[in-house]
Amino acid sequence: MPQSVHFISATRHPNLTFPNLSPKPFLSLTNPKFPLCFSKPASIRVFSQDLNFRSEVLVSNNNAGASATPALPQSPPTQPYQVVLGDSAAIEVDAVTEAELKENGFRSTRRTKLVCTIGPATCEFEQLEALAVEGMNVARINMCHGTREWHRCVIERVRRLNEEKGFAVAIMMDTEGSEIHMGDLGGAPSEKAEDGEIWTFTVRASDSPHPERTINVNYDGLAEDVQVGDELLVDGGMVRFEVVEKIGPDVKCRCTDPGLLLPRANLTFWREGSVVRERNAMLPTISSKDWLDIDFGIAEGVDFIAISFVKSAEVINHLKSYIAARSHDSDIAVIAKIESVDSLKNLEEIIQASDGAMVARGDLGAQIPLEQVPSIQQKIVQLCRQLNKPVIVASQLLESMIEYPTPTRAEVADVSEAVRQRADALMLSGESAMGHYPEKALAVLRSVSLRIERWWREEKTLEAMELPDIAFSFSDRISEEICNCAAKMANNLEVDALFVYTKAGHMASLLSRCRPDCPIFAFTTTPSVRRRLNLQWGLIPFRLSFSDDMESNLNRTFSLLKARGMIKSGDLVIAVSDMLQSIQVMNVP
Repeated sequence: MPQSVHFISATRHPNLTFPNLSPKPFLSLTNPKFPLCFSKPASIRVFSQDLNFRSEVLVSNNNAGASATPALPQSPPTQPYQVVLGDSAAIEVDAVTEAELKENGFRSTRRTKLVCTIGPATCEFEQLEALAVEGMNVARINMCHGTREWHRCVIERVRRLNEEKGFAVAIMMDTEGSEIHMGDLGGAPSEKAEDGEIWTFTVRASDSPHPERTINVNYDGLAEDVQVGDELLVDGGMVRFEVVEKIGPDVKCRCTDPGLLLPRANLTFWREGSVVRERNAMLPTISSKDWLDIDFGIAEGVDFIAISFVKSAEVINHLKSYIAARSHDSDIAVIAKIESVDSLKNLEEIIQASDGAMVARGDLGAQIPLEQVPSIQQKIVQLCRQLNKPVIVASQLLESMIEYPTPTRAEVADVSEAVRQRADALMLSGESAMGHYPEKALAVLRSVSLRIERWWREEKTLEAMELPDIAFSFSDRISEEICNCAAKMANNLEVDALFVYTKAGHMASLLSRCRPDCPIFAFTTTPSVRRRLNLQWGLIPFRLSFSDDMESNLNRTFSLLKARGMIKSGDLVIAVSDMLQSIQVMNVP
């Protein structure tokens, strides 16, 4: 029989009041080794102000001593679930994760998730499948590039990949935002700017090709806002120019740091060590084109919409209301991209309002001194974890692998630091969208993540889980305490896995926030929830139909997973659920 802790509350009673509970876990484990046993039953009793209503928290050792507390309704004994022919197909899990579990066991699973930007180098079905096999959890489509029809084809291929090959790759749509950027370079894939060359940046609209070394810019106020001597940064500083002359709507610049110019790369101007606050800083965060792209994303059923250059929480709240109005059944998550000075000014309120955040270091590094980027990244990662929001570290992780088959040692160190900070996900941009070695770049992220995570466990550098309370209701507070306690128990008992049964994904997210040492098997009934959970640290999302009867759920889950070779008898697991607030510790029969 499983050892269990049950938390039973009736939060809907209008006159129910609760004591001010300590933020410490309900359980104190003095012996870090199993077997776990409780010598005496204990309870926390909560009384209402009237009607003699009582709710209790019961702690029991296999129901021993239950007579010391009022009897609870008992479910009839559940018979072990019998697997029938073909029933193992009733549970859905990522094909690569299943293979890893079979071959190497629980500890082999990667906790850090991987996001790949899809572009011309990776848009075909076979290329998408290769990325999924290599570990892609989320496919990102960037609305700065390509037509909506092109993106629709990519979405259809990802959906087909999930259906035919057994993956759960989520789709993230990234909006363009109101930024200054270059044009399409006349259809050329790229152009090389050499040291000392004079280039012209213009806002002239022309149907005929521009002269050589002339680039169209989308911001009409360009010539008015810049001054001779200003520094122009292309794509966050990948190429640099100095403004040498202004002639009408044209701005002539000398290349000071040579590099590759890419279509629609963003532009930033610096003057005397700080960003020029151009007039379009007052433009809306979501442009008219962005709204059309958002409509497209809602219609196509993407899993995430990432909003560029977010300035305040109002933008996030407005977009969430819009999505809810356009699609009543939609559960699209909104990701705030932190990539400007305005984002940093309102950082906490933006993250609180969003469903997650992206540290877009390229554009962010173009607006703040470069030496501040590492500390800002760590601050954002920590804040997102405290507020229980998934966070993606993005931009230039393996930039050299756009052209070369191996990364620099500095890039590997950069990836290692993001993993060490326990970011939920790492993202490839140009490396996977247009690079020569997208699969190799993804393999580097995967291998580095696995090695740093394994080192973390080998060194036993388990973190003290001093996370702030984030619950707004007593019921949510119980869920939060259960997950904190379950994660601590998992570390102390060295269990093989945590099981969580969740319909909306909330308790799975709370467990992920704790960053336990073991993997988290997240069972949910909804395909969209399963895909969204694929972005969060340590979660292995399964699709499984389940009931409110935890004993039946566990028996059935054990049978299905054993039939597919993903667990074996004797494995130690801890199970929690958002249907019946409880913790159960057991060995797989």
